[in-house]
This record gives sequence, structure tokens and C-alpha cells, in this order.
Amino acid sequence: MLGLKVFLGIVGQAAILASCSSGNYPDESTVIRSPRRWLSLPPTPSLPGSGRGNYAKINNIQLWYDTFGSSNPHRSPIFFLHGGLANSDYFGDQVRFFEGKGFKIITVDSRGHGRSTTDFNIPIGYDLMSDDFVALLDHLKIPKASFVGWSDGAINALNIAAKHPDRVDKVFAFAANYNPSGVMDTTVSPVFNTYVNRTIAEYGRLSPHPDRYEEFLNQVTQMWQGQPNWTESFFSTINEMNVWIVDADHEEAVYRSQQDDMARWLPDAGQLLLPQVSHFAFIQDPDTFNAMLWNFLGRD
Repeated sequence: MLGLKVFLGIVGQAAILASCSSGNYPDESTVIRSPRRWLSLPPTPSLPGSGRGNYAKINNIQLWYDTFGSSNPHRSPIFFLHGGLANSDYFGDQVRFFEGKGFKIITVDSRGHGRSTTDFNIPIGYDLMSDDFVALLDHLKIPKASFVGWSDGAINALNIAAKHPDRVDKVFAFAANYNPSGVMDTTVSPVFNTYVNRTIAEYGRLSPHPDRYEEFLNQVTQMWQGQPNWTESFFSTINEMNVWIVDADHEEAVYRSQQDDMARWLPDAGQLLLPQVSHFAFIQDPDTFNAMLWNFLGRD
């Protein structure tokens, strides 16, 4: 994450423009196939249905979201929160899995990401994004939800759980860090570098402001350089019995010590290490990822 600027400098502006203007999707140059799942990067899934979604005017931006399944008085809705530079499509396999299992599902593109707009005069930060998601809960008249977050989405889920515990049922936090020092040098990872190239093309295809990727990237990398900056006391308001701290055994973006520390600070939370996958476990091995989600969210 902190190494993305270095990586993009190596790739060069010409490669960025070429990726953004590509008419073919998915682009096989952004797919890695390997018998070792942790070294693979499967194509980005699609969301079910038309994918048109909806917009909500939230905090002076247009926040894109979509809903699936039907409301169930016995189960909290599930919010899927994607990682940095990505979009909601990455959780397509998980949405399909839970659609028929009695859950209402909400996917949302974080401000500036995917189909959502942003105010380029206001820095993107985790507190601001978390406020967006809580405001979306209000917009949808959802008093409480469960959150499944990946990377930045997991950070946002934990942030909401700490600052708005009354709005949170359960949190499945996959690949979060609590301090920028916990981020590895992703420039040495072919999988992560390929992911970055893919998100450039996806931004050009999905964004309402496709020509402003560089501004968007600068905002996100500035956030990563200084946030989050949590200590043990931050976690004291979280209902830890309803939290799982999750990572992958071949994680290439976040040091394992980050998960271990958070699990130690939340001693009643669950800690899970997914086998033979990396930062992209939900598309590398969706069956196992979904089974673990179901084990956590499907139980009473």
C-alpha cells in the first residue's frame, strides 16, 4: 500500500493511460493463473443482476450501492465493504452465496471508488468513509447490520464497530491493519502489482470521473501513509464476542503481527487464518471464504 506510488512511478503514465483506455474487459494481462492459489489473481467477479444499483446523496457525494436478497427479521443485513482502489464487484461470489440464505445484502462503493463520486477538495479518510456508511444505514432505515470488510473495508468495519457499536451486529474483518507500520512492501508482489493495474482499468470503466485517477490515487495513498493510527484503547468499545479477526497464511500486504495484536486486544473475538491464499482470498478460494463467513454469520 505504501509502495504503490513507487510502483506506479515505475509503470509510468503511459501505462496508466493505456490501461484506462482499454476496451477489453476483463483484460487477461491483469489475470494471474497459478496452481498455487496464493500466487493467482482470478478475474474480478460480477455482481448478480443488472449491476445498475442506486445512488444516495451522502455527505455531499453520490454514494453508489446495491441491494440483494430480502429482509429477514431474524438476521441482520450484511454490508460488504471492499478494499482500497477496488469496488463492490470483488464480492460478487460472496453476494451470490448469501443471496439465497435469508439475508438482505448491501454492497457499497466507498467514496471515490468504483461508481461513487467524491469531493476532491476533501481528503479521503477512514473516519469520513465510516461516516458515509453509517449515513447509508440511516438512508436505508437499517438500525443495525453485520459488516464484512476486506483490507480498507475491514478497517472501516472496525472503525464503525468502535465508534457506533449500537449500529453493528457482527464484524468479519479480513486483512486489516491498525497502523501504517503494519503494511508490507507490496511492490515486490507480482499479484499485488497486477491487482493495481487492474484497478486502474476498472476505475476508467466505472468511475463517474474516469480522468481523475491520479488525484484519486494521491488521496488514497496519503490516507494510507498516516491512517489508521490506533492503539489498544481504541478497541475497548467494540463488542468483541461478535468479531472475527481474519487473515491469510500467504498475506502479502499486512504483517501477521497486526492481526495478532488486534486479537490480543480483543481476547473474546475469534481469530482465523485462511489456508493457501493471500490478500485476495475471497476470489482465490471463494468456497472456503464463504464457508467461514457462513460459519460466522449464519449461526445464531
